[in-house]
Parts: sequence; C-alpha cells; structure tokens
Amino acid sequence: MTPMDSQTTSNKSVKLLSRLLLPPRNGYFSSYSQRAALKQDLMNLTLKEFDDLRTLADSHHVLVRGLDEFLYLIDDEQDDIRKEWLHTALQAERSRIDTAQTFLCEICDAFEQSGHKVAIIKSLDHWPDLGSDLDLFTDAKPEEVVNLMKSTFGAEIASRSWGDRLARKWNFMIPGLSEAVEIHVGRLGQTGEQVAIASTLLDHTRWILIGGHAFRTASVSDRLMISTLQRMYRHFYFRLCDIIDTTALADAGEINYVMLRASARVAGIWEGVATYLNIVSDYVKSYRGSGIDLPDFVLEAARFGGDQVYFAKGFLRIPIMPQSARLYGSQLAGVIGRGELHNGARLSLLPWLATAAVVGQRITGSDKGIW
Repeated sequence: MTPMDSQTTSNKSVKLLSRLLLPPRNGYFSSYSQRAALKQDLMNLTLKEFDDLRTLADSHHVLVRGLDEFLYLIDDEQDDIRKEWLHTALQAERSRIDTAQTFLCEICDAFEQSGHKVAIIKSLDHWPDLGSDLDLFTDAKPEEVVNLMKSTFGAEIASRSWGDRLARKWNFMIPGLSEAVEIHVGRLGQTGEQVAIASTLLDHTRWILIGGHAFRTASVSDRLMISTLQRMYRHFYFRLCDIIDTTALADAGEINYVMLRASARVAGIWEGVATYLNIVSDYVKSYRGSGIDLPDFVLEAARFGGDQVYFAKGFLRIPIMPQSARLYGSQLAGVIGRGELHNGARLSLLPWLATAAVVGQRITGSDKGIW
C-alpha cells in the first residue's frame, strides 16, 4: 500500500469512527437512515480495512468504545466473520486494560500508604478505553518518587529527554506492565511552566469508581486545561478521544464554564481552552448536526474553530502557524506579565525544543532524547 493509499484508508477509518461515536441528533427517521448507511459501510469492510480501523481506533484511544458500537450495530446480522474480528480485538484490549488498571490501583495505594498524594491525569479520561501509558501527578519529592517506584515495583527509569527534565517528569518501566508509568512531579506543561494548575490540582481532585477501585482524578476544569496544554500547546493535533470525552462532559452538564475561565486565566491559557472547546464543538456539529452548547464568552475568546482542522498522518491536525503560535505568545506574555520570570524562561525554551525535535527527526528518524 502506497502512503497515499494508506492516508485514504485511514481517512475513511476516522470518518467511520466519528460516525459511530457521534451519532446524529436530527430526528428519528433521518438518524435511522444514517445509521443504516453506516451499518452497510461497516459490513462492507475487508479484513485489511478493518485492521486499519482497529489500528486507528487504538491510536485515538477509542478502541473499546468504537468496536463495542460496531458490534452493537451488527448484532442482528449473521456475520460471524466480522463478529469474530471484533470479539478478538476487544478481548485483547480489555485484557491489557485490566492488567494496567490493577497496576494503577497498586501504584496509587503505594503512594497513599507512604503519605503522598497522587492523582491520575489523562489516563482514565477515556474510560472504558485507556491511553498508551499511565499518567500520574504528585507533590512528593523526586527522590521519594524514584525510591518508591524502585523499591515497591522494581521499576526502572526510562531514558529522560530534555523535555522530560524541564517538565519534571519521569517514565518508569515496571516488570509485567507493558505501559510506561509517567509521573509528573510538582509541575505541568511541556517545559514545566504550569505551576498555577499544578499547585492546586491535588486540592481539586475528585474520586471515581472503576471496576470496584476508587481512583483520585483531576477535576473537570483541570482535566480540560491539561488536555488543552497537550493539544493546543504541545502536539498540535487532536485524537478522537479528546472530542468524545469532552463532548460527554458537556452533554452531562459537568463543565462549569465560569470556573473553567477563571482557572484558565490564572494559568494564562484561557484563549487556548476556548479554542479547544470551539474545535470540539465544530467537529461534533459536522457529524451529529449540533455542537456542544458553549456560552458566548467561550466563543468570543476562541481564536479559531474546527474549519482549521484537517486529517493527516493519522491524527486531526491544527495549524501551528500562525494560530497556535499566537496562543503560545499569549501564554508566554501572561506568564511574564505575572512576574513569573523563571517559568517564563522555561516556556521560552519550547520553540527551541520543538525545532531540535524536528531536526533530529529528519536526521536520525527519531526525536528521542529531545521532546
């Protein structure tokens, strides 16, 4: 398969997954017709096309939700072949998630028993899906984190990049666990510039119950700000899980937009958060007929919307120049304006890190050790 063919196939897959996970809301008969068309498209998938759909769903952290919906849609069909594909993929993924969840519970318990608060960030936002690594945040001292992970779990520290050191995060590899455990210590953001969010994150946490285990997770506002930092200020692309997860929060009425605005302004990323929400709403609208119900002050603060998003290299991309660059400039100005010169110095290194990562990728084929 040529790169162009692969791009076309993956583009088809992301549209199928979006139709599966963002069903229309514009009337029963219209919805029924669209679901019937979707069902037919899914029934026509070849094994190769299904593998691409599964791979894309995995990289977008919607594998369980997407394939569950696929299976539900064809439940009344005599299609044992595709049902076997689905059951096999779901069984393997759920087995991975069960193992990761067990370790996650044990890690959190170990921190709490040692007198250290710890919260899970990002990883459980996608439930019943799970990310490709396990992310935690703690206010413990770095040496305490390292000693706990090594002595309790026999963990090894993965090689740390320049970005990891600036962000004050460590990746641990634990025997028996395929995912890395990424622990952020006292700071957030790609260069560790976000002390505003980090300083109160553990005070704002909420407990959720999953599989009989209670987990301390970030508040809804912190969760959305962390997602914004990741998407609008670091990676410059969205996964489908970002859109599905945020939409679920909005539909459930769990987002306090006034509180979110206040917190994001303190962190200097309100325009980024508003833009993130606007992109999500526009993308959702293109599939289900209506976006999420955003207050006017969110729309007014957004710099751009979903019309700027395009699919490339497996993800939903947003333009770095000039839109995202302006958001970065606004964040940097805000940090310096508050007199946080040390954090401003950290943040000012971000373009250099990004440039070094691009150069390293072109020369060696990897940005390892930099980003």
